[in-house]
Amino acid sequence: MVAMKEVIPRTGPFFVSAFRLIPAGFLLIGFAASRGRQFPSGLNAWLSISLFALVDAACFQLTMKFIGSVLAMTFALVLASTSASDPDALQDLCVADTASGVKVNGFTCKDAAKVNASDFSSNILAKPGVAANTTFGSIVTGANVEKIPGLNTLGVSLSRIDYAPGGLNPPHTHPRATEIVFVLEGQLDVGFITTSNVLISKTIYKGEIFVFPKGLVHFQKNNANEPAAVISAFNSQLPGTQSIPLTLFAATPPVPDNVLTKAFQVGTKEIEKIKSRLAPKK
Repeated sequence: MVAMKEVIPRTGPFFVSAFRLIPAGFLLIGFAASRGRQFPSGLNAWLSISLFALVDAACFQLTMKFIGSVLAMTFALVLASTSASDPDALQDLCVADTASGVKVNGFTCKDAAKVNASDFSSNILAKPGVAANTTFGSIVTGANVEKIPGLNTLGVSLSRIDYAPGGLNPPHTHPRATEIVFVLEGQLDVGFITTSNVLISKTIYKGEIFVFPKGLVHFQKNNANEPAAVISAFNSQLPGTQSIPLTLFAATPPVPDNVLTKAFQVGTKEIEKIKSRLAPKK
């Protein structure tokens, strides 16, 4: 005798309906057993249909509630992931009104009737910065929303960094952006440190690029005897910069000496010497 093959699909509407029918069947059996008698065939049919409809509706409502919960959680996760960078623009233009006293996350929009091409252009990066007389031998020129109002809500900005021979862009972070640098001139030793205290570094030359992940401490050092320069691009209209030496030793008000001596395992004299060297020049 040939065994019958299974013909009921395990997926699809039929399978789902079969599962929803099981609770109704158990209810009908229990109902009949509790009464201990047989009903007329017409009444049996009516009871069967009524009970099945009730159970089917209940199962459907539970299923829809479950699906609704899953969709709500998925939507929340999507919102959480999209809020991790500058928000998307909701209109064609929102030129920053830097003179506005209204405080928002970013800048309020300038009157559209007053917008012109100068809001979207600048030659601020055309000329090298003078790095020779700076504390670290480097100078950063920013082309962000504070200098180019048209960048407001667009989520991008640039900087130019010029280095004197031996100049350093000291260890620092950009809390709101990833950075990618393109070498215009010279060569640089660059690197970043992961949260596991692993240094990722190499020497880059004219025409090469290097990426610094968002929020990680990084640096660039010109070890050559010639000036160097890079263009940096950010995925934020205002990436922000925290220079580690200046943050720790030139903050206002100052970080207490007992915090710094403990953190760096040195004496107060060493801390005061570093602070004096990093103090703003008058």
